Amino acid sequence: MAARRVLGACAVLMVGSLALSACGGGADAKKDDKGSQGGTKTSSAAIVISAKNGSTGASINSTGVKVSDGTLTGVKMTVAGTGQDVPGAMGSGGGSWKPKEQLERGTKYEIAATAKDADGKSVAAKSVFTTVSKANSFIGTYTPDDGTTVGVGMPVSFGFDKAISDKKAVQSHITVSSSSGQQVVGHWFGSQRLDFRPEQYWKAGSKVTMKIDLDGIEGADGVTGVQEKTVSFTVGRSQVSTVDAKTQTMTVVRDGKTLKSVPISTGSPEFTTYNGQMVISEKYKKIRMDSRTVALANAYDIPDVPDAMRLTQSGTFIHGNYWYNQGNPPFGRTGTSHGCVGLRDVKGGQSDTPAKWFFDNSLIGDVVIVKNSPDKQVAADNGLNGWNLSWSEWTAGSAV
Repeated sequence: MAARRVLGACAVLMVGSLALSACGGGADAKKDDKGSQGGTKTSSAAIVISAKNGSTGASINSTGVKVSDGTLTGVKMTVAGTGQDVPGAMGSGGGSWKPKEQLERGTKYEIAATAKDADGKSVAAKSVFTTVSKANSFIGTYTPDDGTTVGVGMPVSFGFDKAISDKKAVQSHITVSSSSGQQVVGHWFGSQRLDFRPEQYWKAGSKVTMKIDLDGIEGADGVTGVQEKTVSFTVGRSQVSTVDAKTQTMTVVRDGKTLKSVPISTGSPEFTTYNGQMVISEKYKKIRMDSRTVALANAYDIPDVPDAMRLTQSGTFIHGNYWYNQGNPPFGRTGTSHGCVGLRDVKGGQSDTPAKWFFDNSLIGDVVIVKNSPDKQVAADNGLNGWNLSWSEWTAGSAV
């Protein structure tokens, strides 16, 4: 496992939430010089600015100021060359200071700090430094968001903006745990995507917490992480819906009890629907669907598809269909779509229809299982659909 990379030229000692230089300070603390003129005692206070003067690659999370044997009397942080203030907060008792918000990457900052010791003697320190650049850092975009409520099939999924070569180092600094006590394991899809899930669906009502501790972690040669965050979400009720392409019906089961059986229309014989376990990843009350975006030439272009929920990244949705309601609609009888699962709807999706009912009763993270379709099983990385891998296959993709 790659070691935590030190940002700056000195070794780092973690004190509280601030990284303190062990070689005398991120900037030189200028003590009262009267002591060298014949008798006036210098200040015993020592200021340490965690980002060394002149350094590049400083942390955007842990940069701050600390004082020993004294109290901070003032800290001013600005974007260097602009005079723009960076708001900060003093720690309890005036022993530390840190910015209120995460710093920007690749930005030059200046910190000037003053402190005094118990005898009132003053000391000052200053540091001008640059935070780690975007070129030399990576960020993971994750789902689900903090504070959300999701269905039992929702994995934790990270997409990194750069290829990760040291997967073990990165994965070991992201921990995902559940109040249900379920074991949670990560699985890599290539070098830029890392998903986490338990062996079975999340337990309904459980709380899942992910701790991201990537600040300073080297994910590839010369490329370090910058994220330091804790995110929690809640698993709602259990809802798993099963689409049977043979009977053209969908059975919705919530918390083990059947809510409703709904007539649907899956893909046509020419454009079949994937089999397998699929997770609702996005919801749109109305969305444009253009066949050109899924390499089907000019097969269709519908500007206002109602009650649409994404099942795969490649373009499979379960959605309302108002354009087949006239004459002899296919719902419950035959597959007519280009691979999506269609439900009867009306233009605008505002009436009491099967599509509107299913949309209103679904969460992001709910599971939709398709069976008896002549198509293949959906790929595990096509959307949030890792449930199609067995537990042994899933754990084999872990780097930890």
